[in-house]
Parts: sequence; C-alpha cells; structure tokens
Amino acid sequence: MTPHEAEKALAEADVVPCVEMGLADARRLVETCLAEGVPAIVHREACSKPSCSPKFQVLVRPEDTPRVAGLLQRGWMESLQREGLMPQQALQPLPEEGELPCPACGTAAPLVAGACGDCGLQLE
Repeated sequence: MTPHEAEKALAEADVVPCVEMGLADARRLVETCLAEGVPAIVHREACSKPSCSPKFQVLVRPEDTPRVAGLLQRGWMESLQREGLMPQQALQPLPEEGELPCPACGTAAPLVAGACGDCGLQLE
C-alpha cells in the first residue's frame, strides 16, 4: 500500500490514534503498516507545549489497532532477539485471531478491567 492509497482509505474513515512517538519512529511504524496493507498516517504533533518532547500520532482505523499492536510487538521481539536478550525459542508467531499477547509479559488472555490479567499492565 502506498502513502497516497492510505490517505485515500482514511480520508472518509473514522480514525483513532494508536500510538504517540517521535517523528522518525512514527514514520517507520507507518512504513511497516503500509507494507502489511494497513492504512496508517502520521498526524500532527500530539503535544505542542514547550515542556513536552515532540510526539506525533499514528492514525489508523479502529479495526486495525489489533494488527498495529501485533506489528509493534513483533518489532519489539525482533529487537530483543537482535540484541541477544531473548533466546530464539522464545519467539512465537502472533495469533491470527484471539487475544494478542501482553507486550510486557507475553500472556495471551482476555483483559481484566483493561489490564493484563497476569502482570497488570494497563492496556486500555
């Protein structure tokens, strides 16, 4: 998917910010999303206060947020492997359906009050 196709797909759609990050990271995430066929765009700076570091939003359709979460987790797991912080056998493919694993502890279970039922990380 090209950036132009993504803009077109999102022009009339409801969009939500799925993550806020620095501009370079936001652009890399959008490139990854587009490569996976997920329309995404970098949106304006999320906070323009002088005391805030510049953060930009990545906008996607609400139904695409689980896929983006999976892409973020896959990138995180790959970076851990690259740095030698995780054994190869610990890398598991992300589920196509069902619950996504918690980015902190890896538990794939329904959320409890918006948080991971194992480690308590607030995800919603």
